[in-house]
Amino acid sequence: MPVGLGGVSGHGGQADPEPGAARHGLPEALCPAAPSRPGRGRHCAFQDTFPALLEEIAHERSVEPATIEIWFADEARVGQKNKITRRWAERGTRPVAPRDQHTASTYIFGAVCPKEGKGAALVLPYCNTKAMDLHLAEIAAAVAPGAHAVLLLDQAGWHLSGKVAVPPNITLVPLPPKCPALNPMENVWEFMRDNWLSNRVFRSYEVIVDHCCDTWNRLVDQPWRIMSLRLRDWAYGFRSAEFGIG
Repeated sequence: MPVGLGGVSGHGGQADPEPGAARHGLPEALCPAAPSRPGRGRHCAFQDTFPALLEEIAHERSVEPATIEIWFADEARVGQKNKITRRWAERGTRPVAPRDQHTASTYIFGAVCPKEGKGAALVLPYCNTKAMDLHLAEIAAAVAPGAHAVLLLDQAGWHLSGKVAVPPNITLVPLPPKCPALNPMENVWEFMRDNWLSNRVFRSYEVIVDHCCDTWNRLVDQPWRIMSLRLRDWAYGFRSAEFGIG
């Protein structure tokens, strides 16, 4: 699925904090985001009530529970002040990685449906409600015909603003605060930074955008990679024959 590009005018905004530095340098390695200690109680309560919430959404939207797709969304800032991760090197040597001090940057608005192994993204210059509108339209186009998407995302201002135009085949569900472990997009960003985005110098803003597009397209061309992020047992484990979702 090609990554959409668009220039979004507006006030701009601050992106969510980027995922922590990589804990290892193994190529193609993928590990779960560490849970935020203050949010442990919150994410347990959210997991317990999620099945009832999905049933309520299915009833309110008059959709069959079996047609619900569970999506997760987040943003990542990518720029010339790039991250340096651990590298393989011969014992006794110190590997060298480039580091740039320029400040050009952009944002990847990304979303994945882990169970289906698909994703939808835009590379945009700002984080604001106009950018969010564009991303929601991109996700809506990726939802299967006749299906309804439940989109889980954090409580950033541009996610939950009353000015956001939510497509009719999407319902937004905010995640509890300080609970990044609930969102597999944190794993996506960590994997992309560890393997495809870090330890490089971008000569210009246009190069950053092109590289972000290539990287996301590379990810969605590997649906098994998205599925490997694990399906989050709390999001899918409840699906019984009684609820109507296989």
